[in-house]
Amino acid sequence: MTATTAGAMRVRVTVADAWKTVSLDATAAESATSLKTRALASAQIDASRASLYALKVGGALVRDESKPLAGLGVRNGTSLVVITGRRRPVR
Repeated sequence: MTATTAGAMRVRVTVADAWKTVSLDATAAESATSLKTRALASAQIDASRASLYALKVGGALVRDESKPLAGLGVRNGTSLVVITGRRRPVR
């Protein structure tokens, strides 16, 4: 994708609970929380439950989701993962 406006990018977000990967247009100034919420909605998971999920960039957990994507090192083509916020027991 070629950016048409400054800071515009396309990212891939995998929502682990839904086993679904979605491509989303974002800007460098968009918050991680906003992107996570949109990814959950695109995967047909109730976006009002976003606080129960965590976001990972490059395998690292995003601790401060209020930061803009650019501040997290997200660029055009970056892949992110949305996972449940708490661990589940392995059986």
